[in-house]
Amino acid sequence: MTQVSGKWLEDEAAQAFLAALEADGYEAYFVGGCVRNALLGLSVKDLDIATSARPDTVIETAKALDMKSVPTGLEHGTVTVVGGGSVLEVTTFRKDIDTDGRHAVVAFSDSLEDDAARRDFRMNALYADRMGNLADPTGGMADIEARKICFVGAADQRIREDYLRIVRLFRFAAQLGFGAKGIDPAAAQAAARLSYGLRHVSVERQTAEMLKLLASDQLIDVLDLMQEAGVLARIVGGASLPVLQRFLELGGGVEPVVRLAALLVFSGEMSLRLSKKEQRLFDIVRRFAWSDQGAEELAYRTDANTARNALLVRVALLGGAADMARLDAAAAQRFPLTAKDLPHLKGKALGDALKRTERAWIASGFTLTKGQLLDKE
Repeated sequence: MTQVSGKWLEDEAAQAFLAALEADGYEAYFVGGCVRNALLGLSVKDLDIATSARPDTVIETAKALDMKSVPTGLEHGTVTVVGGGSVLEVTTFRKDIDTDGRHAVVAFSDSLEDDAARRDFRMNALYADRMGNLADPTGGMADIEARKICFVGAADQRIREDYLRIVRLFRFAAQLGFGAKGIDPAAAQAAARLSYGLRHVSVERQTAEMLKLLASDQLIDVLDLMQEAGVLARIVGGASLPVLQRFLELGGGVEPVVRLAALLVFSGEMSLRLSKKEQRLFDIVRRFAWSDQGAEELAYRTDANTARNALLVRVALLGGAADMARLDAAAAQRFPLTAKDLPHLKGKALGDALKRTERAWIASGFTLTKGQLLDKE
């Protein structure tokens, strides 16, 4: 029997919880990403558990073990169990009754096979008991060994159940390091055929998947395949893979929002929905690429890392060289004047004077002293 191992499997809270469910006659397994990542030799962050126990039993079991239970998704059979510093996402075996491409109506099941049949990819339908013994009802282990991503059952059916699975297909290929060659051709063809269905998926869900994809190492060939399949244009318009590729070749950073700015440097719109902080970074980088602002000034106004990445996007777009020599020093500069140094001015006149002297100080390479700046006023 194939086994999986790792420190995550020894998690005391998870072991106690699974043992308690088993003692009461229920099936209980680790499932999904933790099992998949362990088999791939990747880090395990989240512990998901699938069980034949119903949610009320899960809550009672948590209480008996002095663990906290949070009904995070009771309508779908999910209870978050917290204890001993661990967070367990516990979901009752389910089967789909009806789907509309965004939401599913589910019924609880006593069958692991039912639960596996409704999952997205075979590599995510791998289960391990608390001893690490593997259950593989769909053939996911073969996909892991071949470094392939295949849908459970018919690709078209799985996608129509939730069109976000189109983006997840490509995200996993990049994130797990499989690359475009790791995507099952039948899956890629189904994604291309059904990409119109992404209009049914919320912008927030698409954004989350794209940012995970953009944080990956195996990136360009996956985006190439997305573009070829017509999927990328459904998510973001005006994407420029050559600029992003040059940015990466120049040593650009791993921040997904910066990579997004490089990818969309020609785009007139930003169809994804970023947080305020993310949107600000995106706008700074993309605006800088087309401006004549100096990188040292940007470092002073933001930080050295933002300036470095923005400068590399500009070079990727326009060519030339990237001089990074003084960015750290520029980021550490502090304007020597304050409002107290200009007591004779107030209101708009004071603000204009501070802006004017700050511009002169930046233009001097931050060399003008406080006295020299005051002399200009």
